[in-house]
Amino acid sequence: MILQDEQILLRPLAEADVSTVAEACQDRDIQRWLSALPFPYGEEDARTFIQSATDARAITDAATGELLGCIGWDEVDQGNLQIGYWVKREARGRGVATRALSLLARWALEERGSPRAQLLAEPGNVASCRVAEKAGFRREGLLRSYLDFKGERRDVLMFSLLAEDL
Repeated sequence: MILQDEQILLRPLAEADVSTVAEACQDRDIQRWLSALPFPYGEEDARTFIQSATDARAITDAATGELLGCIGWDEVDQGNLQIGYWVKREARGRGVATRALSLLARWALEERGSPRAQLLAEPGNVASCRVAEKAGFRREGLLRSYLDFKGERRDVLMFSLLAEDL
C-alpha cells in the first residue's frame, strides 16, 4: 500500500532506508518517547526493524523521495488499529507527521474498514498530542500507569478517530 498527498508519500520501508532510520533513531527526542527502541540504536537495529515492519511505512518527501520519518500500525483488538509515528529532527515543524497520520487513518477507516484508529501519547509529548488533534483525533482520556517504558510505568493519553469523524 502506497499513500500520497501533494507533499508526502507513504511507502514500504526498504534496505536503502537502513542508514537514515539508524541515524534518526539515535535522536534523544525519539528515544525519549518510543519505548521499544534500544539505545544506542544502530544499523543492525534499523535493518531488523525494516525487515519485520510489514505494517509500517516510510514517510517521504513526495518531490524528492527523502525519508522524513516512519508511521506504523498494529491491530490491537476487535479490528481497531493503533498507530505510532516518528519524524526525524530536520523534518519537524513542517506538518509531516500530521499529514502522514491523516493519510494512514483515512486509509484505515475507509479502505481497510477498521472501526477505529487510535494512538497513545504521553502527556508530556506535547508535539505528538498536537499532531493527533490536528489530524482530527479526539482526546479520550488518561490511561494511568498504562505503558511499560523500559521498566518504568508511565501514563498515556488515548486519542481516537472514527469514520464518522472524517
